[in-house]
Amino acid sequence: MPTSPLRALVVSSSRTRGVLAAARALGGSGWTVGIGTPDDGGMVAASRWCSRHHHVPRPRGDCREFIDGVRAAIRDGGYEVVFGGGDDWAAALGMYADELDAHVAHPAADVMMRALDKEELVARAKANGLATPHTVHADDAAMAYWTGPVFVKCRTHWFPGQEHRERIEARAFPDIDAASAQVRQLRDAGFDVVLQAPIAGRLSALIGLFDGTRLRGRVQQTTFGSWPTPAGPSARAETEPVDEYLVEGVEAMLADIGWQGLVEVQFVTPAGGLPHVIDLNGRFYGSMALAIGAGVNLPDAWGRQVLGLPLPDLPDGEPGVRYVWGAGDLRRAVTERRGGLARDVASSVGWLLGPSVTSVFDVRDPAPTMHLVTARLRRAVDTTQ
Repeated sequence: MPTSPLRALVVSSSRTRGVLAAARALGGSGWTVGIGTPDDGGMVAASRWCSRHHHVPRPRGDCREFIDGVRAAIRDGGYEVVFGGGDDWAAALGMYADELDAHVAHPAADVMMRALDKEELVARAKANGLATPHTVHADDAAMAYWTGPVFVKCRTHWFPGQEHRERIEARAFPDIDAASAQVRQLRDAGFDVVLQAPIAGRLSALIGLFDGTRLRGRVQQTTFGSWPTPAGPSARAETEPVDEYLVEGVEAMLADIGWQGLVEVQFVTPAGGLPHVIDLNGRFYGSMALAIGAGVNLPDAWGRQVLGLPLPDLPDGEPGVRYVWGAGDLRRAVTERRGGLARDVASSVGWLLGPSVTSVFDVRDPAPTMHLVTARLRRAVDTTQ
């Protein structure tokens, strides 16, 4: 039986906004939280809710340094549960769970890879009645016959033996000729590549804690601005009532995959059309603070699920709660200029002034914001010297 307070380790990069939100939610629920990163821990380690920082290398190559780093952190902090803050961290924890002396929050490696594989996800979604964009492996034949705009994506953002250091995000191109250099770059880095047809529509997500049968603590949100535009994380979003028909299809897909734990399933919905599944995040995602602000403490419930403890009540998220990632939305406004630069920037400021849940700033926990501002000022000074 776990000791009190409960102790959780999150291994991640140091500037992950979802991890910061999770650390705050866990700490506020009585957990002792440690962060393991390849650097100084950044804004997450600066949080009042982060008790310790540990050096944990990224899961690259044979992952021996990563495994040794996680084992040392678990031993030093006495952690009972370990979470991964990114796809690579989460997948590697699932793969090497048997070598770690703590409960890993993520499913086993085969389940993780099914969920993170874009082609596999599309196939499982289709098989369970969900709409999906046209998606194919980027082989020579597919590239020869592709017509029109295209998204170029890594088939999965992590694979065993991966050496490439950073995540490579999806990019949109007007045609396959313009996309060919990106395809070559990803192949040269060792990634399998997929081509996906863009869908003009609104980005949304269905979030919750899956128990193998049912999605609990359900939160549905719609994105009203992304950064980088048009395919980046949510810069502003709002919760909405849960679509029961959509939940039914998502629960069937997750059961088919074999999923357990926190999940964010992302969709794009064209005007007058059905939501199309485009991604699945099985870790603390960028707009995690919105679900928490909507009244659903999913990080705490997830940790308790992993330990086999009784779960708290998990109601659906309150509709109409707003979220804004201030820095991202301001950059989006400068780029998109909806209704003109001044109007779009003013709109961003309006979202910041609220009432909105923010991704980093919290008056009760100001140190992460101060750390982020100081780091950016330092970089700005360095570039001028």
